[in-house]
Amino acid sequence: MALIKSVRGITPVIGSDCFLAENATIVGDVVMGNDCSVWFNTVLRGDVNSIRIGNNVNIQDGAVLHTLYQKSTIEIGDNVSIAHNAVIHGAKIESNVLIGMGAIVMDHAVIGENSIIAAGAIVLSNTIVPSGTIYGGNPAKKLKDIEPGQTSEMIQKIARNYKMYASWFKEE
Repeated sequence: MALIKSVRGITPVIGSDCFLAENATIVGDVVMGNDCSVWFNTVLRGDVNSIRIGNNVNIQDGAVLHTLYQKSTIEIGDNVSIAHNAVIHGAKIESNVLIGMGAIVMDHAVIGENSIIAAGAIVLSNTIVPSGTIYGGNPAKKLKDIEPGQTSEMIQKIARNYKMYASWFKEE
């Protein structure tokens, strides 16, 4: 079972039908919706401020979510995929978003709906990523606009796949 730890009297709240890998760590002021998955070696540190996660969110292997004490929080909408080794630090990620492998999203950044942050991108503090765009690079900049249907289809497929992958571990 995942390490779920209270800090300062606050215990994480996990929704129904969630998969938490055995070595995932979820600490403090974390509230997670339903049908989520938190994968191997992932850390959600709600020790210094809050982390709010919607429904059908997958946070893949090695990802780290953290905030700034009394200054930033994390808000994640529904149907979000946060890929392997990504770092989310005090940012808002709206619904139907893909954060690519190894991407870093810094404090007070806002990632709009139906958007993609490319693998390895570094989204600087206070960056606003408009809905329906792909951002990439260091620092991340707009690469192009994308059709809402195209983005939605791919993002929904990844979210569905991770729900399926999580079900494999529940069978054992």
